[in-house]
Amino acid sequence: MKRSIRLHITGSLQSMFFDQFIKDNAVAHSVKGYVRHLREGVVEIFLEGNNENVEAMILICTRGPKYAQIRSVEQKEEKFQDFKEFKILGF
Repeated sequence: MKRSIRLHITGSLQSMFFDQFIKDNAVAHSVKGYVRHLREGVVEIFLEGNNENVEAMILICTRGPKYAQIRSVEQKEEKFQDFKEFKILGF
């Protein structure tokens, strides 16, 4: 079953390293979508794919890479948009 979810993550994140970490894991889990920074300390991640792959990515995103300090994660179910790849979007 296909699933789409939007995450808003706040915390102390190293932008370039965090974004690449999310993209590498998304590609490894066959999840499409994007990661982008909305404002200082808030990262938006849109994930879509098979339910089990999206669930795995949610766990990865809430833990983050080794030195990330994640303070909060908000998640919202979204309409499936059929992204073709996972992208890192600019500011």
